[in-house]
Amino acid sequence: MYLSNESLIVILLVGLLAGWLAGQIVRGGGFGLIGDIIIGLIGAFIGDRLIPSLHIHLGTGILALIFNAAIGAIVLLLILRLLFGRPRWAGWGWRRRW
Repeated sequence: MYLSNESLIVILLVGLLAGWLAGQIVRGGGFGLIGDIIIGLIGAFIGDRLIPSLHIHLGTGILALIFNAAIGAIVLLLILRLLFGRPRWAGWGWRRRW
């Protein structure tokens, strides 16, 4: 399998957008550039297995790839939240203790 520079850029862009979208939906914020790419790429693999097993076809094209990867990334983040709970730094902001 040969990956051209353009396809590598598309893969990274899809991962970045899907990770950012999943971070906005699940936690309410992004995970930084590298974190969004990693979450999005892993989510793309999960979505690539999950969506067809549910007999759902999202279509073709870049938007379908981003949507598929975002669904997988959301599933990944929800599973991680179930396993490890909500991290302390992922709060709603600074809270005062009275």
